[in-house]
Amino acid sequence: MTQALNEKYLKEIRPTLQKELGLSSIEAVPKITKITVNSSSKDFKTDKEFLAKTKSWMGMITGQLPLETKSRTSIAAFNLREGEIVGLKVTLRGKRMYDFYEKFTTIVLPRLKDFQGVSRKTFDKNGNYTIGFSEQIVFPEIEYDKIGRIQGLEITISTSAKDAKTALMLLQVMGMPFTKEA
Repeated sequence: MTQALNEKYLKEIRPTLQKELGLSSIEAVPKITKITVNSSSKDFKTDKEFLAKTKSWMGMITGQLPLETKSRTSIAAFNLREGEIVGLKVTLRGKRMYDFYEKFTTIVLPRLKDFQGVSRKTFDKNGNYTIGFSEQIVFPEIEYDKIGRIQGLEITISTSAKDAKTALMLLQVMGMPFTKEA
């Protein structure tokens, strides 16, 4: 994909948001700082083939090899030992971040069955937006035969906004299809 979204943000969206928010500096306008994609499974520690397949499909959808996250402490109730692999994550910044965001909002979300928009309520107090998927097959790059099994993932869009309201305005003008207000 091209850098159309980044250019549109710099030339159109940023000046418009500056006027709407009444900011004196163009650098004070909120922006997307990073996108984090993560997935975890209790089977990563025992099934190395499943771990490899998960790394493969996460690499395909993000364009970047995922990082293994390991447990920091042992928890006997969960049969978990310190240093075991519990998840995979990818942090996207710059060009890859804008490419992923554009693909996510224009291709992936409209492919969801009975899609009416994403919730406006999953912002945290710092203006970051999180959306979870129970299946990774909503991404067009994933071939059902090669993934092994259905697995969930979580996507967090981190912004430089100070609050949820400002972050909502930013993501709306950047093309995030939110649900209609009631």
